[in-house]
Amino acid sequence: MTEFFIQEKQLSSVTRTIVKDSKGVPLYLMVGHWGRKGNVLSLYAMDGQIVAYIKQASVILGRKFEIYQDHTKVGVLHKIFHWPGDFYYIQQLHWAVYGDIYNHQYKINHFNQPVMTMDKATLLTGDYYVLDVNDPADAPVCICVAAVMDYWLYNRTKHRKKETTFEITFSQN
Repeated sequence: MTEFFIQEKQLSSVTRTIVKDSKGVPLYLMVGHWGRKGNVLSLYAMDGQIVAYIKQASVILGRKFEIYQDHTKVGVLHKIFHWPGDFYYIQQLHWAVYGDIYNHQYKINHFNQPVMTMDKATLLTGDYYVLDVNDPADAPVCICVAAVMDYWLYNRTKHRKKETTFEITFSQN
């Protein structure tokens, strides 16, 4: 199992994020932005080669994200349901992504075989997401999936705040 560390709140709408190993060595750079159809987050190896990217394919009637590895489309991530937990599926890879989006605790399974787990960790240098990936060859796609989970969390939080905001006024008589 290989661990990857991503500083918390660095994967949201406009991003330039460095993904590190457990020793703090930079392994990948993720750049791009979200929000509109066609937007892309690209994951580069530190030698400058693009290893994976994720493209926002739909914003209406459920968001969908196309996942590419080595310039080949490997799957489409879409949300199946979100109650009581979140559940996403990548049909082409047969990966089920599920967990607690609010606490950034996810798992990815290929049928019954674990692919990745994601959790939070606090280190001396800040708060991080920790991705434990079983096969390092899956790491680029797993990092892209983690970016989508982060995006959905922070967009859901903004939407939820708008819905629950209310004003109380007091009048003097």
